[in-house]
Amino acid sequence: MMEPLKEMFNKKFYESLAHEFRKVDKHFDSKKFISSVTKDLDALELNQRLRKTTEVLREHLPTDYKKSISLLKKVIPNVNRGYTTLVFPDFVGKYGKHDITTSLEALKHFTKFGSSEFAVREFLKTDFDTTINAMGQWAEDKDPHVRRLASEGSRPRLPWSFKLDNVIKDPQLTLPILEKLKSDEELYVRKSVANHLNDISKEHPKFILDIVKNWKGSSPHTDWILKHASRSLLKKGHPELLAHFGIRHNAAIGTVSFKLLNSSIIVGEDIQFSLILENTGNKKIKVRIEYALYFRIANGNLSKKVFKISERILNKQETIKLDRKHSFKLITTRKYHAGAHKIALIINGKEGKPLDFKLKGLS
Repeated sequence: MMEPLKEMFNKKFYESLAHEFRKVDKHFDSKKFISSVTKDLDALELNQRLRKTTEVLREHLPTDYKKSISLLKKVIPNVNRGYTTLVFPDFVGKYGKHDITTSLEALKHFTKFGSSEFAVREFLKTDFDTTINAMGQWAEDKDPHVRRLASEGSRPRLPWSFKLDNVIKDPQLTLPILEKLKSDEELYVRKSVANHLNDISKEHPKFILDIVKNWKGSSPHTDWILKHASRSLLKKGHPELLAHFGIRHNAAIGTVSFKLLNSSIIVGEDIQFSLILENTGNKKIKVRIEYALYFRIANGNLSKKVFKISERILNKQETIKLDRKHSFKLITTRKYHAGAHKIALIINGKEGKPLDFKLKGLS
């Protein structure tokens, strides 16, 4: 079994971290730091351990904020990259709001060794204009980690962080940053831009539609961003957006067959289905094939989630047959509830008649 993520913050990590601080600051009390930071550690989860590390570091570093930042900068290159390096920007986010100039410069530096995406939001919350202006400059930086921070840190709905309500209300606030990054050479950066736009699409579908109209064709990199950014609206079957990607909502596609291969499963098994599609027209067409699963939830209602099968060209009079399955294996991100479920085929945004199947509890 894989070790819990929280175990990244363990005694071995703290001994190594203390050793690095001791090398740059002879006054750093390694023994006292390790004793304090590991006390009652077992009871803490991942982010609780991260925050405790930040707080204990504060007790063992100079009271002068700039001196502490100087030491942190000396240590971070010698720490293994990964989630544990978030301690460094977390220190800035918690203790640096009184000195935004020093703090933003530190976050720009620390993000090269991990990510400052969570910490920078603390400054967007307290001094949005100063912070967003700095992030606009970061979008032009030569380092891809810094450019990504400009987009990722200003996302309206960054997972594991609080929402930026002002950006949710007015997506124009971050558009200048996205404009600078829309053709970025780094996939790492482009994924962030796409996710940022997908966040915006939740409240502002017309805004995304306008972006697609204005940006489409600028470059292959931009077109990749637009397609990935439109995924939520495409799954909702937005006709105008589908059309911009060459997918006709009313295309001449016939569903010859859609059937379940098993109508009753237990948790841990797969629901299996097959489908046959036919292009009944005289021209080749682009077809987007998806399916909707209606999961039973705790209150007995059904909750819909759409899954993509493929997107392909169907030649005139061509027929295709596909067999697929969906796993109901236990996962941490979804809780299954026994009872009636439904599955429906979606072709070019149009949903067909759902089929019923039953999910039984664990055997």
